[in-house]
Formats: sequence, structure tokens, C-alpha cells
Amino acid sequence: MRSKDIALVALFAAIMVVLGLVPLIELPLVPAPFTAQTLGVMLAGSILGARRGGLAILLFVVLVVIGLPVLPGGRGGIGVILGPTGGFVLAYPVGAFVTGLITEWLWRRYNLAAALLANAVGGALVLYVIGVPWMSASAGLPLGKAITGSVVFLPGDLAKVIVASLTAVTVRRAYPLVKPA
Repeated sequence: MRSKDIALVALFAAIMVVLGLVPLIELPLVPAPFTAQTLGVMLAGSILGARRGGLAILLFVVLVVIGLPVLPGGRGGIGVILGPTGGFVLAYPVGAFVTGLITEWLWRRYNLAAALLANAVGGALVLYVIGVPWMSASAGLPLGKAITGSVVFLPGDLAKVIVASLTAVTVRRAYPLVKPA
């Protein structure tokens, strides 16, 4: 990796840490809080692309696993990973990678619609597909209840998809960092 790539990976890992300073919001029905860090997952993938975005968020997850208090509420450590929210945290790098991959595939015709698709699939759908079953298993919830309980996250995730998409399209125009696939 070039120095520029390393700096961008570190920068987006730091953005994830800063987004962890936003207080978590506990929601009824599910043992997982609403956080701002999924926005960071979307931004990393849609601005840096698959490889660098995935690496940035993987670096952040390593910080969580080794115990640094970088999640909202000052949480971190293997206990968080083994708990109900661990699947979402482990899904973060996959979500950033998928977001970046879709962004790269659509790069030549990248616009707001493409950005919305990339962020919704990678930054939301992938996280739900991995995180909800993990939450169900670790919290002892029936999968159906975990799925229906997760519906409360949809409005916030929709807002984050929109913000990340608008940001990615603006950054692409001003300073494109993604290389087309």
C-alpha cells in the first residue's frame, strides 16, 4: 500500500472512533442500540472503495476487539463481540467492502441513485443479514422476534443511507478517490 492509502485507511478508522462519541440510543424490543457508526461504514466504502474502505473498518474492528473503548458508551473488547451487537460490529468491514465494491462497479455512471443502492445494500442490508441472526443467537431471541424488533432501526438507517450517499456523490465530484472496477 502507498502512504496515501495508509493515511486514508487510518483517517476513516479515526472517523469511526469519532462517530462512536455520539451517544448510543437504546431502542425498545431489541438488545442493540442505534449508533452513528454505520454511517462511517457507508462513508468508508463509498468514498474509499472496497479494499481501502474494508481495511479502514477492519482496523476499527481490531481496535474494538483489543478492548479500546471506541464504541458508543465507551464500550470495547471481546465481550462486546460475543454479545448481541457483536455480529453488527463484525459485519462492519464486510459492509464497507460491499459498499465499495458496488460503488466501483457503478463508478462510470455513479450518481445519487447508484450511491443510494451501494449504501443501502452494503451499509444496511449486509449488516442486518449478519447482525440480526447473531443478535438472535447471542441474546436467546427467536429469529422472527429479532427481525421484527430490528424494524425500529430502519428510519435511522434510511437517513444514514441518504447522508452517506449525498456525501459520497459530493466527494466524488470534488476529489474522487475510488478507482473504477
